[in-house]
Amino acid sequence: MDTGLENVVAAETVLSDVDGQNGRLVIRGWPVEMLAASMAFEDGAHLLWQGMFDTLPDVRALGARIGAARADVFAHVAEIPDGLDVISFLRVGWAMLPDDESLDAAIRLSAAGAVFTAAAIRRARGEAPIAPDPDLSHAADFLRMLTGRVPDQAEARALDAYLVTVCDHGLNASTFAARVVASTRAGLVSAAVAGLSALKGPLHGGAPGPVLDMIDDIGAPENAEAWIDGALGRGERLMGFGHRVYRVRDPRADALKAAVARLPGTSGRIRFAEHIERAVLGRLAKKYPQRKLETNVEFYTALLLEALGLARDAFTPVFACGRVLGWTAHAREQIGEGRLVRPRSVYRGPVPVPA
Repeated sequence: MDTGLENVVAAETVLSDVDGQNGRLVIRGWPVEMLAASMAFEDGAHLLWQGMFDTLPDVRALGARIGAARADVFAHVAEIPDGLDVISFLRVGWAMLPDDESLDAAIRLSAAGAVFTAAAIRRARGEAPIAPDPDLSHAADFLRMLTGRVPDQAEARALDAYLVTVCDHGLNASTFAARVVASTRAGLVSAAVAGLSALKGPLHGGAPGPVLDMIDDIGAPENAEAWIDGALGRGERLMGFGHRVYRVRDPRADALKAAVARLPGTSGRIRFAEHIERAVLGRLAKKYPQRKLETNVEFYTALLLEALGLARDAFTPVFACGRVLGWTAHAREQIGEGRLVRPRSVYRGPVPVPA
């Protein structure tokens, strides 16, 4: 028995391979660093959905359908009640969509992620949601719906790099939840909502915001070592470091660091973050010499999303906007297995005494 299922193989997949010992992530044959450097969101969707549906249009046509779907799902924004946080807004919005196992359902989910997340952020700021522009790329329109202006190429490219970097990552908790629900034949929307609900937990998808809190608390390079020593002395977890799977540096960290570096005006923030990173890694190595605690994806995710002007409470739903590609692909892969996921448990409760 393995209560965390860490050593249990529960699925075969063609989607991604996470090599935690060597710090390698491959998504459908592509190293994640190459994916981040060269692919847009639409390319990532096409890559992950290949072979998962009976027919799949080429990338250009798929992008057009995603753009049209953004325009279609915008009507649901007015139906979502006030008073919801961003992730709850996204969950309610997704739950309104038609729920089946079709390519149309996958397209609507991926399109709606950007529409509902942008609308939720603007509503929280007291601003009116902005209708989509189906002629823009997905990443460019996402940023336009957030800010009210068409982003420059560097900004759209940075968001593309983030969305494809996080599009899939093995059988993590949210992906496993999505596969379990998909195995019941409940539909892709139900599977994605299950994935989002798992991602909402702070042990899975909630770390990028606190990375920025840590950087802000440190304030200046000369404060880093004392701040880190104090946090470790209090037994606090340093966000952005350590990973359940990786025993070396998370390859997604460098992919996103490169994406941040391509944005104008970020060099000073990156240098400060690098100083903190070196200090943290040095202190962790001394405090935990038997453990491999390295930089994970959240550290440079925080800098990238901050540079794009996203609020910290939106980081997890923006993550979901990329990961929904993986959830839908895994759901379709699980459906193809044709078998309900039904593990066993070992009963440890009281046993009735025979009369």
